[in-house]
Amino acid sequence: MNRDSYQAMLDAVQAFHDKHDFKRTGGEELTYRVALMAEELGEISSCVTKGKDQAELAEEVADLFILLIGTAIAADFDLNGAFWEKMEKIMQRDSKMVNGRIRVSEFRD
Repeated sequence: MNRDSYQAMLDAVQAFHDKHDFKRTGGEELTYRVALMAEELGEISSCVTKGKDQAELAEEVADLFILLIGTAIAADFDLNGAFWEKMEKIMQRDSKMVNGRIRVSEFRD
């Protein structure tokens, strides 16, 4: 299978879940997964704020990405479809500068 495909990534994360029996051992419980994602965001933040190298940052972002795919598995939704639906929405949004940085959002007055 093409390692660059979403399906290959989904299959790899599913195999990881199956290997460790996440479904029956609490690994797919959503509150737990949110806590793990928050932990990974902290590790990403640490890489950035402490000036760690690109390889360390890439590893932490990959951890978060794996957790995101795993959360789609655990919650039984199509992350690939949700991604493309969201991209269509955000491509229609306006941007503006907020405190010196670009912000893209549904701005409300």
